[in-house]
Amino acid sequence: MNYNSMKKYSDSVENVLKKYESFGSVIPPSFRKTIPHIFDFSKKNKKLIKIDLNDEKKFIKYIKDDIKQNGHIFGMGGYGENRIIYRRSALFKNDDNPRSIHLGVDLWMPKNTPIYCPMPAIVHSFQDNNNFGDYGPTIILKHTLNKIIFYTLYGHLSRTSLKKLKVGMKIKKGQRIATLGGYNENGQWPSHLHFQIISDLLNKKGDFPGVASIPQKKYYLTLCPDPNLILRINRKK
Repeated sequence: MNYNSMKKYSDSVENVLKKYESFGSVIPPSFRKTIPHIFDFSKKNKKLIKIDLNDEKKFIKYIKDDIKQNGHIFGMGGYGENRIIYRRSALFKNDDNPRSIHLGVDLWMPKNTPIYCPMPAIVHSFQDNNNFGDYGPTIILKHTLNKIIFYTLYGHLSRTSLKKLKVGMKIKKGQRIATLGGYNENGQWPSHLHFQIISDLLNKKGDFPGVASIPQKKYYLTLCPDPNLILRINRKK
């Protein structure tokens, strides 16, 4: 699919999502009813420079403290952000164009937090992307809305989340599909959900880029609309 065709289809996905009014919550009501702390993982955040992001305890403490000190119970952020935190993993490195543009939204919540399906779906694919800095256990769901097909990706889950899944399994709106994984099973990240909308999976299964290089930014952000079209989390006080 060339860029113009892809953009036209992605625009149709975005338009149908904007008009839909019946999404269920992806996260528990106790979080959904509050305002999240908005994280900044770009080079503008000077705190990050002082932290060893490969030190599990220090990275987790930074996330928890930043949420608590700002008076919130969970954190959010990331869509389209040019992040420096991926420098910790060789997975995102490239001699010419390292990947740093985040294509989804991260919801920073405690491990074992339940995750729910926002609308009827079938399980497209799933796998444990078990590399340092990767998604860890990942689920991709396929949705159809007004004859428009699109996908949602859920990354950094617990390994138990994958155990009872089958490709083609029907999932109901509001059905619990997963729980968040801890540091040692989710790709070595502080506990959070990576949530992403994808208009075309490009024939991939169980995995899809969640981070793009700067030259790829326009293409991939067009392919992956703003996740808050589904999440609809109020980010302002």
